Amino acid sequence: MELVKVDNAKTARQFIQIHVDLNKSNKDWIRPLDKDINLVFDPEKNKTFRNGEAVRWLLKNDQGAYIGRIAAFVNKKYRSKGDEQPTGGVGFFDCINDQAAANLLFDTAKQWLQERGMEAMDGPINFGERNNWWGLLVEGFHEPLYGMNYNPPYYQQLFEQYGFQPFFHQICFAMKVSDPLQKKFYARHANIAKDPAYSARHIKKGQLEKYAKDFSIIYNKAWAIHDGGKEMSPAQVMQLFKQMKPVMDERIAWFLYYNDEPIGFWVNLPELNQFFKHMNGRFGLLQKLQFLWLKWTGRCRKFVGIIFGVIPAFQAKGADAYMIVEGAKIIQGRHLYDDYELQWVGDFNPVMMNIGESLGTYRSRKLTTYRYLFDRTKPFKRHPTI
Repeated sequence: MELVKVDNAKTARQFIQIHVDLNKSNKDWIRPLDKDINLVFDPEKNKTFRNGEAVRWLLKNDQGAYIGRIAAFVNKKYRSKGDEQPTGGVGFFDCINDQAAANLLFDTAKQWLQERGMEAMDGPINFGERNNWWGLLVEGFHEPLYGMNYNPPYYQQLFEQYGFQPFFHQICFAMKVSDPLQKKFYARHANIAKDPAYSARHIKKGQLEKYAKDFSIIYNKAWAIHDGGKEMSPAQVMQLFKQMKPVMDERIAWFLYYNDEPIGFWVNLPELNQFFKHMNGRFGLLQKLQFLWLKWTGRCRKFVGIIFGVIPAFQAKGADAYMIVEGAKIIQGRHLYDDYELQWVGDFNPVMMNIGESLGTYRSRKLTTYRYLFDRTKPFKRHPTI
């Protein structure tokens, strides 16, 4: 077998093609947009390069056919709660069902990470934010959500036989939009509604600056503590909102207020893979026109929960139920979508796991973030509960 480093346009194209070749026979696989993968490895567009570096390899068999790929990352800001060692990452792993081939890919990444002072590697992860390309699919082998890894079931064995252990599991929850919420939601909503200081409203595209400011306030009070204390400024949120605007549906992104002060959000988006599965990885002018047509004709009947949060002072009071029921009046009442799925929740976060389950959902899929300690005598610890 032969390793080939990705260092030019030709090998970068082959890095994408390997994933296509190994998955194209699966009817549930949706090809990611080429531009989304290339962006991860573009130093001019991926800000993670400011604090780290990434490398990619291809693997050939003795006959010269490509049979695998892997990327390795060092990110100085990457640290999970309770980490006792510097930890790097691997991702974008693909391989035929051959343990020796997988081991060669993992060993190559391990050596590169050790040379840079790492003592462990997590994978499969992204060289960037956790909302994309994070975790190995181990349950729920049906159409992936946008930005979500999809892999054959045998990948789990390749990881675990090498010695990776589950660091945390990532659970997705789903439901039919027409299904009624549990009765306790309506009881809590009725109780909160007695206080006129509470209000809930959906986002308006013409007022994105206001909602970006509100989002940053809520996020920094309720969410940043779960992300290593990393706060978001209104300008950063506004940049995200501008990227989301072309696909944003105002009626499914909700904010909660108390005396007009922002205290919670429930942000959802149409499930983009319902559009992109028709585009074979491309997003040029023709595909953009196709996207607009599909959007205009209402072809997307599924929406996805991106982020949910209530500031600590209003948690466990029923405020979350109030916001959800107010949103449901429009989402369910107008029959906007047929299906709903929450982006993954880490099993280290029992509060959010409980919220996901309390909606009356079922567990739709599970992904796993694995960790491999280079010192095999060191005790393994799972991600601590938050």
